[in-house]
Amino acid sequence: MTESVEKPESKIARLRRRRPGIDHLIRAYDAFTERYGEHFAASITYFSVLSLFPLLLIGFAVLGFVLAGQPDALQNLRESITSAAPGNLKGLLTDLVDTAVEERGKVGIIGLVAAVYTGLGWMTNLRDALTAQWGQKPVQQPFLRGLGVDLLALLGLGAAMVISFGLSAVGAGLADTLLNWVGLGGYGWAKVLLFVITTLLGIGANWLVFLWVISRLPRTAVTARSAMRGALAAAIGFELLKIIGTIYLNSVIGGPLGSIVGPIVGLLVFANLVSRFLLFITAWTATAKENMVAPPVEPPPPAVIRPTVQVARTPKVSEAAGLMGIGVILALAFRRR
Repeated sequence: MTESVEKPESKIARLRRRRPGIDHLIRAYDAFTERYGEHFAASITYFSVLSLFPLLLIGFAVLGFVLAGQPDALQNLRESITSAAPGNLKGLLTDLVDTAVEERGKVGIIGLVAAVYTGLGWMTNLRDALTAQWGQKPVQQPFLRGLGVDLLALLGLGAAMVISFGLSAVGAGLADTLLNWVGLGGYGWAKVLLFVITTLLGIGANWLVFLWVISRLPRTAVTARSAMRGALAAAIGFELLKIIGTIYLNSVIGGPLGSIVGPIVGLLVFANLVSRFLLFITAWTATAKENMVAPPVEPPPPAVIRPTVQVARTPKVSEAAGLMGIGVILALAFRRR
């Protein structure tokens, strides 16, 4: 009788058993890869960059309406472009500003239509990606209803992002002004303290945005309580990504080629990092113990009872005669004894 030998526990298994946090991260990474997180992040990155150009058209249209009645401001803008832009782009950027002023109505309409179209595509992919990280399949909805829901979600996310970035921008923009008002403009520790305060303000605003994204954008029911920890981790990570992105752009942009290619490459890298990070945080939230529900066991298929009737074969005449002969011989043999 052979005894079963148990395999020794691996270091990773032992580490996961002792450290629940590391076990949670590994579960989240496994879910992220199994649910095509990389592919969804690439799709979100594509639509993010595609949606930028309509927003630039809208920005040029707004700039045109603002500068149309202010020739002095328009001339100052041209001079600033001439002094800051590379030599081969000065004429192109100046022509863009002039076109934005002259064709501001057409540019604005085209930008709005294109922004709605690309924005809906971006929102649809984002919602499908977030739904997949919760282990759910995309729900097929009627076309008009799905379009309306995605449009409302896009407007809601846009409003939340405007509020978030507005709070961060106001805090950063008023930093020096507030320090000068209280007479602390020349103190380094005051600037550091105010930087910490504005960073915390940005994290709080981002937390509200990511809480709404993680709990409301997936096409499945997600409670706000389950998304709170994930939203906080996403808010802190997003602030770190913004700091790293700023350092990266400052290091990449240098010289004529860097000023042309650097922003585009930086935008692609930053959009992809944010997309991956958001989907990973969603997978991390979905793989928390309180959200891991065992799938229901499927009932077995119904049993079908089919009675089987087997009919014995009738022996042939030769076989019957042989059997009778053997019986007679056996009978005579036992009779003699």
